[in-house]
Amino acid sequence: MQSQWGIMHGTHTTPVGRVRDGALDLLKWLALLSMVLDHLRYVGLSLDGLYVPGRLAFPWFCLAIAANLHRTRNAVVTGHWRYLGWLLLFSVISEVPYRMFIDDADTLNVLPTLALGLLVARGWQQKALIDRGLALIALILGAVFSSQLMFGFFGVLLPLAMLLVFRRPWYFSVLPGWVCVAANQWQILLNSGSVVALTGLVACLIAPLAGLMLLQYAKNVSPPAMRRWAYALYPLHFLLLLLLRKALA
Repeated sequence: MQSQWGIMHGTHTTPVGRVRDGALDLLKWLALLSMVLDHLRYVGLSLDGLYVPGRLAFPWFCLAIAANLHRTRNAVVTGHWRYLGWLLLFSVISEVPYRMFIDDADTLNVLPTLALGLLVARGWQQKALIDRGLALIALILGAVFSSQLMFGFFGVLLPLAMLLVFRRPWYFSVLPGWVCVAANQWQILLNSGSVVALTGLVACLIAPLAGLMLLQYAKNVSPPAMRRWAYALYPLHFLLLLLLRKALA
């Protein structure tokens, strides 16, 4: 394996917004699939084993954020504000379907965590005062409201940890791997000692490396482009799974 990821050394400054990255689209689709598999555990069937592939969803969404920031680091910044706006909008839209499906939810849905993580990662990448200020606010919010955020404070840090790996040798993926482990209640999983829990921890640890390998070696794939309409899939999948649970009851 090469000592450096090829995707980390682009030096062109040509706008990249119109160029689809097939590997990145594939990563997003696989993250979505992992999330759906994870949530299938709540439809009333004995599907506890789906917890393991479900651990890939959040780190791969964070990696997608980091990859978008890296690809557009020299592009017009308005795209990043639109990105944040869509995350915030669907954070609100998704909360009711999320709580309808997860009856005992004790955190917000995952999108607020991703929105704060985007601000933190962008604040590290950009030197503008507004970006650094928003990143600091996001860090403070992540720390103060860690128990209300899905994946907590370490979840807010994960997009930044992913972004840092883009300019490092492949083995640096252990950094976001450990951040991902910390974001997934590792103490509870470790104390559980079950095969599913321990395998889930391993999945958290290797998810960043697996995602980076996919971005590196799946450049020739051409999955359907995941555009803005894909945000609606998040609240929609909760409603569809809720209907499935009622049908199986």
